[in-house]
Amino acid sequence: MTDPSPSALTDADFIVVGAGLVGVASALALARRGHRVRVLDRQEPGRGASYGNAGHLATEQVFPIADASILRSLPGMLMDPMGPLRLDWKYLPRALPWLTRLVLNLRPAPFRASVAGLRALNERSLAAWQRLLASVDSAHLLKADGSLLVYEKPESRRALDTLESRMRAQQVPVERWDREAIRLAAPQLSNDLQGGLFFPGTGHVLDPWRVVNTLVDAARREGVRFEQETVQSARLISTGVVVTTDAGDREASQVLIACGAHSAALTAQLSGKRVPLDTERGYHLMLPREHDRLPFAVTSLERRFIMTPMETGLRLAGTVEFAGLVAPPNMERAWQLHRLSRGLFKTDLDAGDASPWMGFRPSLPDSLPVIDRLEHGRVLLAFGHHHLGLTQAAITAELIADLAGPAEGHPSTEPPDLPPRAPYRLSRFD
Repeated sequence: MTDPSPSALTDADFIVVGAGLVGVASALALARRGHRVRVLDRQEPGRGASYGNAGHLATEQVFPIADASILRSLPGMLMDPMGPLRLDWKYLPRALPWLTRLVLNLRPAPFRASVAGLRALNERSLAAWQRLLASVDSAHLLKADGSLLVYEKPESRRALDTLESRMRAQQVPVERWDREAIRLAAPQLSNDLQGGLFFPGTGHVLDPWRVVNTLVDAARREGVRFEQETVQSARLISTGVVVTTDAGDREASQVLIACGAHSAALTAQLSGKRVPLDTERGYHLMLPREHDRLPFAVTSLERRFIMTPMETGLRLAGTVEFAGLVAPPNMERAWQLHRLSRGLFKTDLDAGDASPWMGFRPSLPDSLPVIDRLEHGRVLLAFGHHHLGLTQAAITAELIADLAGPAEGHPSTEPPDLPPRAPYRLSRFD
């Protein structure tokens, strides 16, 4: 432990590293508990994974990202560059320890623990978002209209039956829809669809980028400062934490690490623990000419991607690629999403002026995020939400505010219904 440098700035109770949805929502929650907060990110707020997410509040997704089928799929992942789940063979040696942990998590006991942890977060996530957006007069940005999983092939019926049974066993609200129900709710979808599962307890946002900026504006009104700096390292000192950036040292009493896929190094520096954090590279294709095609998010069971209606068009998303943080994006994977959409509608989607995107989803092998406060109390953690960052951001912010507690002299407030903390502790990887 060292003393702060003379140049360190000490005018914040909390430094939040990361200006994505989790970081921004948490910064706002901390400021509302009376803390002085500074947010640091090398990009402007919301320009990382939060910018390009599918926009779907996927509260129904209570199962880990992998099951036993991943073992059968591994050869195909290595061979098919356009598959829905791809592993870059050049990245395999680096990914192997993470994949080993993922496979070990398929054992019954850890798998059940992951399901319980995901369910505890997700069943509270929609209400948390409704509270958060209502508090900034922006409830209209969330459409709690449900989502639909469709299937095309009669032979897929058994897989759908199994999924429905598993969902019901976890008390996930689900309805079986036939062709007529789909036609009435989403008449532009193809008549060739066999049916699907409707999830009434889900929703979507009109524009993730707009949601981030709405929360940033609210946080600024609460006194939060956002600064575009590249964080290089962090260390504990006798009075708190020093975060070193390309602009100098920044000191605060406490720090929140919420920088998604970039969180592992800082966590190791502050905790001495190595975090098994890897990256799902996610792609989307935004179709600005497509409006009013869908009333809610629709996912294809066989094609494994999602289509979400937004105020700026229709967003196609859902592919996963394991290739790390350094390799350049393969935007052909984004354009592949348009090809995958063919046949799902009565008329093909218009890809004119479409824009591809790739971002980094932070993933832990048990599919649960880290939401924790370390033993000495000066370091909080909120990362590893994989493809559920949007879904779980608001409930994570409530958990972080509860872990931090109110600032000295600030009145204590009754917390909302929160999940137990144990499943999300960093110590589970010891």
